Amino acid sequence: MSLGDEGQTRTRLPDSGQDVYGGARRGGRTSSRSLVTVVGVVVLLIAAIAFANRGGDDSSSANGSADKPNSAPTTASGTTPVRGRTNGIPTGFAHDQQGAQSAAANYATVLVSAEILKPARRTDIVRQVFVTDKQAALQQQLDKAYSKDFLSKIGLDQNGNAAPGSTYVSRTVPIGTKTPAYSDTTATAEVWCTGLYGTAGQSSTNPVTSDWFTMTLQLRWTNGDWKVESFSQKDGPAPVPGDAKASSADEMAKAVEEYGGFTYAR
Repeated sequence: MSLGDEGQTRTRLPDSGQDVYGGARRGGRTSSRSLVTVVGVVVLLIAAIAFANRGGDDSSSANGSADKPNSAPTTASGTTPVRGRTNGIPTGFAHDQQGAQSAAANYATVLVSAEILKPARRTDIVRQVFVTDKQAALQQQLDKAYSKDFLSKIGLDQNGNAAPGSTYVSRTVPIGTKTPAYSDTTATAEVWCTGLYGTAGQSSTNPVTSDWFTMTLQLRWTNGDWKVESFSQKDGPAPVPGDAKASSADEMAKAVEEYGGFTYAR
């Protein structure tokens, strides 16, 4: 499942080879990540007066800051990432470039997750991740995008839950970050990610697979923390696929349930 398809949803044609997940064939599907892309573009347009970036092409420094934005080697800085968590989401990022990159990495994992498909959880995410003046519009767009009809198409009920015996997976893992633009009040942060998405279950027609993408988040320093003003996403960079053997549905579901996620720092 990939964001950044210019508002298009990708379809995987039926596989002519070995069946996946106990005989279920890979059929056409609607991508929840592509729907997030559509919402991201809408939010980006809402913030167009303040930001004109899409896909990370804007390398100018916000507000004319004298700080020179730069990319750094993808090694850990050793700086403590955050001071706490609110509703399960990291908070209290440092007021510097490292803090902005840490915020972007952690927010990326939330914005492309199974949790955001759940109406009750989505409200908490919007309130925690986005600046106050963008929350109402974004909540409306997300609710419309993740409608009951859409959730049904990817095998989830109206509450964003998979059918009994199945586990819906949408987990994002940041690979690296950079800040093409930075000032004391705003930042453009890019997060290179890989991820897993799909449904683990013996009857699944949407087996768990992986993708690579880059998220661009426009951040604003507000009320003592970095918050998202808008975001967009594009495919890649992606490596040559390996030859690892695909795990069974039970193995994949067990791994998702047993292995927790991380708090990310630059």
